[in-house]
Amino acid sequence: MTEYVGLTWDHPRGRDALEAAAGDLGGGDSLRWEVQSLEGFESAPIEELSRRYDLLVLDHPHLGDALEHDSIRPIEELFPPEQVTEWERGAVGPSISSYRVSGRLWALPLDAATQVSARRRDLVLEAPATWDDALALVDRGLVATSLAGPHAFLSLCSIVVSLGGVPGAGGDLFGREAALRALELLTRLSSRAPEGSDGLNPIGLLDRMRDVGDIGYVPLVYGYVNYSSRALAFGAPPAQEGRIGSTIGGTGIAVTRRSEPSRALLAHLRMLLSEEAQRGFIPSHAGQPSARAAWTDPAVDAAAHGFYSATLSTIESAWIRPRVTGYIPFQSEASALVRQAVSGARRAEDVLADLEERFASVLAAASDNEEYA
Repeated sequence: MTEYVGLTWDHPRGRDALEAAAGDLGGGDSLRWEVQSLEGFESAPIEELSRRYDLLVLDHPHLGDALEHDSIRPIEELFPPEQVTEWERGAVGPSISSYRVSGRLWALPLDAATQVSARRRDLVLEAPATWDDALALVDRGLVATSLAGPHAFLSLCSIVVSLGGVPGAGGDLFGREAALRALELLTRLSSRAPEGSDGLNPIGLLDRMRDVGDIGYVPLVYGYVNYSSRALAFGAPPAQEGRIGSTIGGTGIAVTRRSEPSRALLAHLRMLLSEEAQRGFIPSHAGQPSARAAWTDPAVDAAAHGFYSATLSTIESAWIRPRVTGYIPFQSEASALVRQAVSGARRAEDVLADLEERFASVLAAASDNEEYA
């Protein structure tokens, strides 16, 4: 008889479905979940957490550090190849491929999310289609940007993608022209944001948008189905010549090396990723499924006020971040640098040069068998 312990993040989307499904797994085994803050989920050292928990809910950029320290088990050791193939065929966008490194899958995609736009329906009647349309809302004081924690850098990356760039391609972080244009856009979009909004994480931004009403539009913020309502609408971010820029997020469940998963635990994980659970149990418990069958289910979409149909094209084309050792601290440092440029504390050219230098150092220190994008 074994009690397994998992760690997830402290939000209804991250915990409700997992906690509701946990408990007695059968055969004398049980599972319980502990939680950490969103900030902990985004930046806590994965190698330390893996020594304390059997299951970890993580984001794909943690894989570099997890593999460097041999912290988690490849999924192919736990499930037959036909099951893995079925999950891969059924996942929405890159929500499963983001967890594949060096030819092996390292986490099961429970939750799929990417950066999308959010607007108050009463303040912004139609979502801006282009960056110029979004800039037109700035003078009305309606626009806030997601800059707290790692999100300043992630927003910059998404804008670069919309301008035709691929961050990290060829070993360079950005093409200079696209990066300067993207940083200029992010700075202008942030220039008249409601006071204090720059320090809010995505949950805080959406809370304030819903409850206070002084934010009318956020061009890039991680989508939360829990906030989709008659008041708040999600959709594609502004595009440049039809190209959508977005950075995939979401969560996967990894099995740590300390764990010896029983048949009952593996059956439980298989249930969570089943199409039945993804279309029913997960959405009914505040979750955001990873199965494309759920994202394209008219009943699931209607219950979510059109969240899934409005953001499907965005997640299907989302960019995958690097998965190399040291990326997580780099992402935090990079966001701090981007905030310096956005606030005017440093010249954009100097910040971009600093970002390139730090990214090159991360790649130089990475192991040869890691993927860079």
